[in-house]
Amino acid sequence: MKWAPITSTLLLVSTATFALPTTKRATELCGQWDTEEIGDYIVYNNAWNQDKGTGSQCTQIKGLNNNELAWSSAWSWDGTKYDVKTYPNAKYKPLAAKPKQLSSISSIPFKWNWSYKGDNLITDVAFDLWTAPSADSDLEFEIMIWLAAIGGAGPLGNQVGTFEYGGTNWKLYEGSNGSQKVYSFIAGNTIEKLSSDALPFLQHLVKSGYIADSQYLRDIQAGTEPFIGSNAVFETTAYTVTVK
Repeated sequence: MKWAPITSTLLLVSTATFALPTTKRATELCGQWDTEEIGDYIVYNNAWNQDKGTGSQCTQIKGLNNNELAWSSAWSWDGTKYDVKTYPNAKYKPLAAKPKQLSSISSIPFKWNWSYKGDNLITDVAFDLWTAPSADSDLEFEIMIWLAAIGGAGPLGNQVGTFEYGGTNWKLYEGSNGSQKVYSFIAGNTIEKLSSDALPFLQHLVKSGYIADSQYLRDIQAGTEPFIGSNAVFETTAYTVTVK
């Protein structure tokens, strides 16, 4: 990731009231690699790059209601504004156990309602999808779908195109994380409440010649990437995803 000024106007979308979950958890995940499983999801604290800054982070599962996950992450990080420090996220467990070839996927429906508060935040809210040439080979591509670029957060690489989908103009960037080629779709405005399908993003990359439909989708994660900020609370009130 790199930091870059964002000039587009941010559109804040109100979040609907979420019914109290039927299953509640109180465990806080505060260790660098702490995880907890619930339903179809694995929630990660994932402070993978914490040595690039000073601060703390704790992630908590709030509950599961009709397979809709509620979870939150509270953090404060300082250090360079150009480095992502962590990626607290929820991973879709069934796909990790049984990857699917892109050509065999008919849809990736999802719902994600979230909110953010805090001071002097530079962060993003994004899906992270990973593909590989086979079900068990090394990962080859990282594909990100950013619903928000807050405080000037920016993706890796350079812009190579645009993608119109769901009434939103998405800027497409191409870069590298050092191990995989990275394609990032950046929404032109912040989207705090969205029910949609992630498959058209992958299909756009296939049609544009960036990836092959013979690739296997190995992982889907949804979370936030803190760069810097304080007193931050990232709250997901309803999240669900599946692969058909």
